[in-house]
Amino acid sequence: MAKGYWVAHIDIRDAQAYREYMAMIGEVFRKHQGRYLARAGAFESMEGQSRSRHILIEFSSYQAALDCYRSPECAAAVAVRQANADAELLVLEGYDGGQP
Repeated sequence: MAKGYWVAHIDIRDAQAYREYMAMIGEVFRKHQGRYLARAGAFESMEGQSRSRHILIEFSSYQAALDCYRSPECAAAVAVRQANADAELLVLEGYDGGQP
């Protein structure tokens, strides 16, 4: 079964208030067994527009990634984030097929 992922691109407007979101979303990820694969590390934007932070979170399946985002505790965290940052967030299914 293919894994599921969150891919987020974020610009933080209020770093102090954003810390509340980070505490909340950490609990959400623990509950839904999400784990960071990339979290705001160094990057070079090769094409297109970019935000200042990029995050990749892995889940056991696409459905688990969707369930996490659609959970009430995530909704509460997202409300805090939206008040303090601008973001794009994708939930996507991993690829589990053959490779070139």
